[in-house]
Amino acid sequence: MQHFSISPAEIFASFWRNRSLANALVKREVIGRYRGSIMGILWSFFNPVFMLIVYTFVFSVIFKASWNVDSDSKTEFALVLFAGLIVFNLFAECFNRAPGLILANANYVKKVVFPLEILPWVALGSAFFHAMISLGVWLIAYLIFFGMPHLTVLLLPLIALPLLLLILGVTWGLASLGVYLRDVSQFIGITTTVLMFLSPIFYPVTALPEKYRYLLRLNPLTPVIEQARAVMFWGEFPDMLIWTYYLLGTACVAWLGFAWFQKTRKGFADVL
Repeated sequence: MQHFSISPAEIFASFWRNRSLANALVKREVIGRYRGSIMGILWSFFNPVFMLIVYTFVFSVIFKASWNVDSDSKTEFALVLFAGLIVFNLFAECFNRAPGLILANANYVKKVVFPLEILPWVALGSAFFHAMISLGVWLIAYLIFFGMPHLTVLLLPLIALPLLLLILGVTWGLASLGVYLRDVSQFIGITTTVLMFLSPIFYPVTALPEKYRYLLRLNPLTPVIEQARAVMFWGEFPDMLIWTYYLLGTACVAWLGFAWFQKTRKGFADVL
């Protein structure tokens, strides 16, 4: 019987061995999403633009929301909100797809020898592409309304690293679990909605009473949303102690998810 390594090093070694295949699959996913539409891949640019306009109108015009008491700027609120949404949407796209990832690619399980462990990398690559388009929209909007972005925005890849590890770990775990337990996808839809409203996307952490703030702190997306917003909009340096703890925690999640996937993948063909 074939042995599948659960070594932490294998996480990246497998990706490196199959990088050409992963790259081709990411391109196919991105292009395939817009195949047949008149505007094609341009939708990947216009979608975040429309989303930014809608959220800005709803929360700053209808609900009269502002991010802090010293400013009622609608553009400020829109960009602060959108910065959080970029992070959340990157996670949510992979999170929602994860339970059906193997089910949607059953032919790879049954018919050919295929490195199934790269499928979460492919899902992440596709989501990351759209996140980069959204970030481009954000930077253009910031440039128009506020001028040159802060140099701290260059720290965004550092901030994103723990998030990417978290996404991979969760995707590996849920992709495997979804093969054996088909109800997982229903639960994930509910969880995504709860996570969105329990994340500091539409409001700052300080907007909650002190006794409820622990709910936000339990959310694994809170640290990265707050730190991404800090480097993107406020020009602040991240808290490296929090970042270090977050990196260690998400690295453990990535390894546990990968190990679970490698241990359970032998039974995929029997179930599918």
